[in-house]
Amino acid sequence: MNVVIFGASGMVGHGVLHACLEDAAITRVVVVVRSPLGVTHPKLQEIVHDDFTDLTALADQLTGLDACFYCLGVSSAGRNEAEYTRITYDYTLAAAHVVVESSPGITFAYVSGEGTDSTESGRTMWARVKGRTENALLALPVNAYMFRPGYIRPRRGAVSKTSAYRVIYGLTSWLYPVLHRIAPGHTTTTEALGRAMIAVAVDPGAEERHILDSRDINRLGATSG
Repeated sequence: MNVVIFGASGMVGHGVLHACLEDAAITRVVVVVRSPLGVTHPKLQEIVHDDFTDLTALADQLTGLDACFYCLGVSSAGRNEAEYTRITYDYTLAAAHVVVESSPGITFAYVSGEGTDSTESGRTMWARVKGRTENALLALPVNAYMFRPGYIRPRRGAVSKTSAYRVIYGLTSWLYPVLHRIAPGHTTTTEALGRAMIAVAVDPGAEERHILDSRDINRLGATSG
């Protein structure tokens, strides 16, 4: 199976990348990045590209893919709706359109977030934009899955790019076993998320739910690969 990852330099993408590199079912891993990751592996192919609103120049390099794992995202803190929409909606749909055209039949797995507003009409800006993005992806002629994790515990060196999140993870990581016991439907790890995304790509159509929460992620992540 051949896959492409967007956002491999982030905390979630780090987990997904390493899950893919370790999974025997995956033979080729393409990452689209702004700057080299500094990771070498026989399966890994890096494509360095600056403009994530226009990926048409990459079309020839994104053929023969079975899955796209879209992990690119930013915090909405300190951003207005236009800026957040550009990164969250415009970047995502630009990637989706080029991979769907280049690799028809591809499975598209998108990392969204718990609390996403599918109605696109709520008061919370980030939730509306995420909901709009999810709805647009689900309307495409592609097998699409929306992953809505709650609290994500970074594993195996994964680090958030958001300084406030790094502080929160540093202060609360020792509490994760307790949090996971009392709220299993709202907690997961970067490892489980990576394995869950692989699971829906390995057997497309087997998972009837196309909007997956942390409980679904943990179930799929525990049984795949």
